[in-house]
Parts: sequence; C-alpha cells; structure tokens
Amino acid sequence: MTKRVLVAMSGGLDSSTTAALLRKQGYEVEGVTMKLTAGLCCDLTSAQAVCDSLGILHRKIDAQAEFNRSVIGNFIAEYRIGRTPNPCIRCNEIIKFTTLLSYAIANGFDLLATGHYARVEQNPASGRYLLRKGIDPDKDQSYFLYRLTQDQMRHLLFPLGGYRKTDVRKLASKLKLPAADRPESQEICFVPDDDYRTFLKEHAPGTLQPGELVLTDGTVVGNHEGVAFFTVGQRRKLGVAAGERLYVVRIEPDRNRVVLGRPDELTTKEMLLSRPHFIPFDTLTSPLEVDVRIRYRSKSLSARVEPAGSDRVLVRFSSPAAGVSPGQAGVLYQGDTVIGGGIIEG
Repeated sequence: MTKRVLVAMSGGLDSSTTAALLRKQGYEVEGVTMKLTAGLCCDLTSAQAVCDSLGILHRKIDAQAEFNRSVIGNFIAEYRIGRTPNPCIRCNEIIKFTTLLSYAIANGFDLLATGHYARVEQNPASGRYLLRKGIDPDKDQSYFLYRLTQDQMRHLLFPLGGYRKTDVRKLASKLKLPAADRPESQEICFVPDDDYRTFLKEHAPGTLQPGELVLTDGTVVGNHEGVAFFTVGQRRKLGVAAGERLYVVRIEPDRNRVVLGRPDELTTKEMLLSRPHFIPFDTLTSPLEVDVRIRYRSKSLSARVEPAGSDRVLVRFSSPAAGVSPGQAGVLYQGDTVIGGGIIEG
C-alpha cells in the first residue's frame, strides 16, 4: 500500500526538492505551508507554484497564534532577562513536530517530511530511532532537532540528509523546479535581515532598560540601552573604547548590568543543561563521554556529561570553553549520532 506523505513546504529550494524526491520514489505526496507570521516566513505563492509544477495538492494552515505565543513570545521573554534563545529549536519542537505532525496524522498521512539536512535511522539491536548528522557538514541541521521523540521520529522523513547542498541545487535544476534558483533563506524567519536588535526595539520596547557596562572588578566603563542587546561571548558593538579587546563574559539582569572582560575571563570548565532530552535512551544514569556544540555553528568540544539532579545534567569540558551563553542549546554527540541536549543555564 502506497504511503501518504505530507511535506512541509516553505516555497524554498530544500522543501521543494524534498517533495519532488518523494514523489519520484512513489509516495503519495501532498504539500502543506504553515502561515507563521505576516509576510516574513514561508512564501505561500512559491509553495503553491512548486506543488502545481509537481501535480500535487497544496494545503495551507494558519499557525500564527501558536507561533506568536510559543516562539516569538519566548524569544522576547528570554532576551528580556539577558538570555540568548534559539527560536528555530523551539519552532521545530512545538510547531513543526508537534502541531504539524499531529495535523498530518489526524488527516490520514503516514509520514511528515521536511527539508532538514539530517537523518533518522532505526537501531536494529534496540529498535530505537536514532538521529544522525546530515552528510554535508556545512548544512547539517541535527543541532536544531535534538528534542525529537521516538514517537515523532517513526513518522518522519528527512530525504535531504544523504545529500550535499550543491547536489540538491543541481537536482532541483534538473527537475526544473521553480525554486531551483532561490537564494538561502534568512536565519530567523520572523526577524528581517537577522537584525534582532531592531526587532526588539519595534516589537518589545519594554525590554530596553538602560544600565551599566562594567568590568569584572566592578569598574564602570560605559552604559547600555538594554541587556537584551548583548550575548555572552560578544565582542562587537560594545560601545566601549578600551586598550584591550573585551568580551561580554556575563549578563546580570537583576542588576541590569553587562559584565565585560578579557578572553581568559570568558572561559568555563563546565555548564549545566536544563530540560535534558536524550534519543538513544530515555534517561542519563551514568557519566558519558560526548562531543558537545554550544551553538549551531560552534566547533564540537570534547566533554563528559553526567546526571545533576532533577531535570539537569552537568557537562564538564575536557578543556575550558569560551562563549557558553545561557538560553542557547548544548547538543551532545557521539560521532555522527545525536545523543541529546538541553538548554544552557550557565
């Protein structure tokens, strides 16, 4: 029996190629575009054009209310208290793989497919589903997917995980897809030009409360417009003229202060992760050697992760790590397999 697949379509290259590949493989394919925020996210017209070219049905879902509440609202709330959120992880967890997957199953689809560069495989020994990196190291998106559950992964397809981006673009051109020549989409879909500072000024001016810039010894060296404009590890746009290179080493929202320091004052030997989630197993019961990414584009760092009480795990770095920023995700790997991750608490 032919399986029905609902493909999440933004109108861009990756989701369009995903739909085309699955149709060629014999699946019964339909596309769906979620309207998330007015004029700044998925392109309904382009997605419809791709579906028309493939001869498949195109569905539209208005998810603006949930997106505004769960993603944009959280984004603003985290910056308000001096943290650096990752809205793409939250969107994947709540919007794509909860709301949209539930919609797909409720409407008789066997599978939901997206254009993520990652791979889902089942371990024949344990029967558990595993999340692995995409084979293109420059496009791997497994970092954003570490919160996937076993029940979700049994219903998911990531057809592009075994392709390199250059090959996907060539394939789209060969298939004469309308999206073949579309440029890369912006990093945060609801923030024009990735300028989150302007976004906060326009949409959440209450987050901007002036305060002091201080050195680690407490010396006041300047003033700031709001802690929301800073992130740990930042060294540009500090507004301070100093005789040495300074970085944001700590944000103190309760005192409305941004603390600056030298590179050696930026490093830490460990970090706590809250809301830990694991994929090859349910719960971490003993220390485990891993590699960890503290941001999407950061290099993997060797570390050991161990239980640290209720809803926490402790990551001990093999060498001091710089730029560990509360609010970001710490994602754990062994080789190309995602072990899990959590939210950095410091």
